[in-house]
Amino acid sequence: MFCPFCGRNLLTLQSYCGLCGRNIEFLRSHQAEGSQATEVEGLIHKYFTEGHTLEVITDFLAIRHNISLSLSSLKRRLRDADLTRRINYTPIATVRSAIVEELQGSGKLLGYRAMWQILKQKYSFTVRRKDVMLLMREVDPSGIENRLRRRFARRTYHSLGPNEVWHVDGYDKLKPFGIGISGCIDGFSRKIMWLTCGKSNKDPNVIAQNYINCVAEFGVFPSRLRTDCGTENGLMAALQCCLRSEQTDEFAGARSHMYGTSMSNQRIESWWSYFRKQRIQFWLELFGDLRERHLFNGSSDHTRLLQYCFLDVLQEELNEHKQYWNTHVIRPVRQSKCPSGRPEAMYYLPHRLVRQVMLKEKND
Repeated sequence: MFCPFCGRNLLTLQSYCGLCGRNIEFLRSHQAEGSQATEVEGLIHKYFTEGHTLEVITDFLAIRHNISLSLSSLKRRLRDADLTRRINYTPIATVRSAIVEELQGSGKLLGYRAMWQILKQKYSFTVRRKDVMLLMREVDPSGIENRLRRRFARRTYHSLGPNEVWHVDGYDKLKPFGIGISGCIDGFSRKIMWLTCGKSNKDPNVIAQNYINCVAEFGVFPSRLRTDCGTENGLMAALQCCLRSEQTDEFAGARSHMYGTSMSNQRIESWWSYFRKQRIQFWLELFGDLRERHLFNGSSDHTRLLQYCFLDVLQEELNEHKQYWNTHVIRPVRQSKCPSGRPEAMYYLPHRLVRQVMLKEKND
């Protein structure tokens, strides 16, 4: 049986999924029936609410879950499950209430496209993107104006395929409050491989454990690993070189790891800017407010108390943001040689992007 939210294979059924943390207790009744059809319906619901096209859904079922399903059968199952995108729209008043609720937290940093995705995935709403845009203009005009003023220049980046380069870095903006964040992104698909928070992101054992967990989860290690020169990356670099020591390509062994300055680690550094705008700015303001009100003074006792209260909450939000990012649509950029689409689909289904990449190279 698979988790209907993240697709993880559930060897034992618990109250919560060990990967995404969602409540899956409702699956117990389905497990008793032992029906494969129910399992397929859960996967179809997951991929449909993530916004994938019908062709991509059939590819996911075939490649990731070894389930063969024709387009006509998929359409029939969607009709039976009453899953639609262009009819039976959610009432506008209900959508507005959900948007207002999201704007009370870190959702106030999101644009209308990201909010549209959250409404579809988190709330299972059927809503037009244009309606979300108009509602955002109505309930959050100042937020839209602030986002319109921000522009970033990006350097050209090129990658040959999934797992060619993983970019790893730490995010230290919450370090004054005793919280360190570690992240890894696949250079080709822009899929977030891991995003974790803890008491420190400078411990080599913690960073190496993140790497080991990721390799175990995906069953693959990258051709190359890119990090900065921090001592926390030494053990992970050694593991990467050891795993690649038996390979015979040009990036085998010691050449499979690259050190560089943090600012030159372009992929992950670029992503951190989006991450701050869409999530972390909320936490910076929250913790900063505690400090200004003299409820947090930076002492070890206050730091441990803040970690105890917020680490689990923040990790849950990081898991949610990782899921939303990996299933959102990256729009085409003229200067970029990397393909566009949803990171999850680009990572698992790169064969669908061959024509897109060839056309880009021809136009260049």
